Amino acid sequence: MERPHHPAAEPAVAAEPVMGPEPVMGPEHAVGPEHAVGPEPLASDGPGAAPLVLIVDSPERMRELGLGLASLLRPGDLVMLTGELGAGKTTLTRGLGEGLGVRGAVTSPTFVIARVHPSLGDGPALVHVDAYRLGGGLDEMEDLDLDVSLPDSVVVVEWGEGKVEELSDDRLHVLIDRVVGATDDDRRQVTVTGVGTRWADADLGSLVRPAH
Repeated sequence: MERPHHPAAEPAVAAEPVMGPEPVMGPEHAVGPEHAVGPEPLASDGPGAAPLVLIVDSPERMRELGLGLASLLRPGDLVMLTGELGAGKTTLTRGLGEGLGVRGAVTSPTFVIARVHPSLGDGPALVHVDAYRLGGGLDEMEDLDLDVSLPDSVVVVEWGEGKVEELSDDRLHVLIDRVVGATDDDRRQVTVTGVGTRWADADLGSLVRPAH
């Protein structure tokens, strides 16, 4: 569950403890969801990549989508995740963390606002942020005193729409919606939109796995 009750006394920032070597799954193992359904329009101003709309039919496919996204990311990238509770934002970020090869299990950072996952190799760290309680957006992000340089990291922000866009003119916006139908259906419609010159030539189509 992505949003348990928020205890008032929890620390603001946590870094993963130092642990022994863990298996690393690199971006070369990434595969995308079953098929694309789009594109459909998603509002964005200026240059960027055309929106790609995908149907993801299981949590495992959502994790695989995260693996695929990791292969497109580089230090300094900002990824904004939008979706209701239980949509799969943290599951996608877990796959992204596997693809980047970072330390520690990726879980919801709800209690700590931001969690830092250092790289196990020479890649960027993953900064996983829950902006649900961030009222001041950019100012509060700067006040978190993260022990990494944001320009050298990949920053993934859940609930960040309207709060953290000032962090970068270039960002990847991932919108996750439940497919219309039964509420217990695992299918999700995922719209991936690249905003800014960083994403103008991005191959978002690489996230699509041909249907069998």
